[in-house]
Amino acid sequence: MSKKVEDGLDPNRWRALLVIAIAQLMVVLDASIVNIAIPSAQRDLHISAANRQWVVTAYTLAFGSLLLLGGRIADVVGRKKIFIIGLLGFAGASALGGVAGTQGLLFAARGLQGIFGALLAPAALSLINVTFTIPKERAKAFGVYGAIAGGGAAIGLILGGTLTQYASWRWCLGVNVPIALIAVAMALPWLHESHAEGDNSYDIPGAITVSLGLLSLVYGLSEAATKGWGKSSTYQYFIIAGVLIVLFFVIESRVKHPLLPVRVLAERNRGGSYLATLLIGSGLFTMFLFLSIYFQNVLGYSALKSGFAFLPFSMGVITFAGVASTLLPKVGARPLMLTGLVMATIGLFYLSRFTPSSSYLTAILPALLIMSTGLALVFIPSATTGLHGIGGRDSGVASAMINTSQQIGGSLGAALLNTVAVTASTTFAKSHTSLGKALPAFAAVHGFSIAFRVGAIFLGIAAVVILLTINVGKHAAESAEGVVLH
Repeated sequence: MSKKVEDGLDPNRWRALLVIAIAQLMVVLDASIVNIAIPSAQRDLHISAANRQWVVTAYTLAFGSLLLLGGRIADVVGRKKIFIIGLLGFAGASALGGVAGTQGLLFAARGLQGIFGALLAPAALSLINVTFTIPKERAKAFGVYGAIAGGGAAIGLILGGTLTQYASWRWCLGVNVPIALIAVAMALPWLHESHAEGDNSYDIPGAITVSLGLLSLVYGLSEAATKGWGKSSTYQYFIIAGVLIVLFFVIESRVKHPLLPVRVLAERNRGGSYLATLLIGSGLFTMFLFLSIYFQNVLGYSALKSGFAFLPFSMGVITFAGVASTLLPKVGARPLMLTGLVMATIGLFYLSRFTPSSSYLTAILPALLIMSTGLALVFIPSATTGLHGIGGRDSGVASAMINTSQQIGGSLGAALLNTVAVTASTTFAKSHTSLGKALPAFAAVHGFSIAFRVGAIFLGIAAVVILLTINVGKHAAESAEGVVLH
């Protein structure tokens, strides 16, 4: 444990930030690296089109559903201890995925990454909060953390392409091991331990019911891709999911210390922000999966070229996030979010017009730029509305809910839109046999196109949600200081 100097400040606080930043960079890199690696992993492990979404979903589902519990565990057990456990577990899960010889082992490893990520992420944020006690320094620390969240995604695209092309897709997971071990070695002397005061109970029943409910829902969507929507066996998973999710909210309304207090969702601005974030995740996350496959399997791009092809999206979000921060106190949250969602919807619809022979410069790049600009105008205001009017005792839960909504939306969207794409591709292939050798490419792109249109509808619905629920004024920006989106 580091010693305190007389002024009460931790002399190792900037070193501690370096450790936390390395951990955050690893998690952010992992998300973008894996998207580039999926086409190669799919070929190597003979993963079917119906099951490929589990590479994304296994992680996001575990991460999103356990994030609130992970934050509670970190507060009670000790933030430094859980941070180190999260790092070691993430490294172990990454190594397991890197040597996976079957698709099942890869999916399991991705799920384990999500579990340990759900311990690591809230512990890291809490450590920043307790390590930097001066508001000005804390704001600077959160700024560094947020910059890594944005810039790390861009770095991951290039690193993922490089590793996949010149080494193996397996190194896209294996690279996490040395990064995590370096972070652990630095964390031991530089981080100091801290705990939350008060009750030490956990809402285990809530965590179990929501996790199993979401898993059943995602599995049902996956089953629909292979067995079809008409099979009764598919709907049994939806029924189980419905029962478990209803049970979760019943539990949350009755336990003394709920995982997700219902009061956090009850305020219209917060509830609307979480629902819109979930819909955005549902409509957007799968775009990266499908475009990565399109670039590499249809257009014949190398993994590295595919990484560069995604760069304009990341750079657009980073650039216009600054614009959004400047405009937010001047125009308010709702106008920015509505404008951004309309732009993102238009961009995704534009992207859905692509074909197996489309030009990147005319069919892909404009869509990426429109979407990234629009989404940058959404992400910053959603943090303010997600914390509107929240009390001190619920601020941690409310902050986590922004990320939780995004991750759960991404996992549900990946399962649903992949099923839509597979179903549409199968139907197209049956009615266009005259295309001969070109049929697989045309069928795949047709499926992706339909999925993009459905995703665009989700973004449009999110805009309607914002229109009907968000009514805070320009002052809302004052309540979101220090919030970071992943």
